[in-house]
Amino acid sequence: VQLQASGGGLVQPGGRLRLSCAASGGSFSNYGMGWFRQAPGKEREFVAVIRWMTGMTVYADSVKGRFTISRDRAKNTMYLQMDSLKPEDTAVYYCAARSAWRVGGMRTSDEYSYWGQGTQVTVSS
Repeated sequence: VQLQASGGGLVQPGGRLRLSCAASGGSFSNYGMGWFRQAPGKEREFVAVIRWMTGMTVYADSVKGRFTISRDRAKNTMYLQMDSLKPEDTAVYYCAARSAWRVGGMRTSDEYSYWGQGTQVTVSS
């Protein structure tokens, strides 16, 4: 399984950005796919995850109401729509995949087997 993240950039506070993660090399029907981020000097943290088959979503409290995770099954692509961005959202954003949805889990990076290369998001005026 290969994951290719894109869409990062520089945006002003209050702005919006959409990240994409193109997936290939597998059948993703049972997968959970998520976004994590890592700011300089900090640990990688969970942002959001989507269950590929059903579209069920889970969000970190820090992004709930501002970020929206979605997927296009026909294109094998996952998205992260980020609105009302704050400077504290600045980080490298990674997409990740796990081959089986774990009920009550999916929030820690060690649950995921596949990772994209990361895309930088900078929120600054």
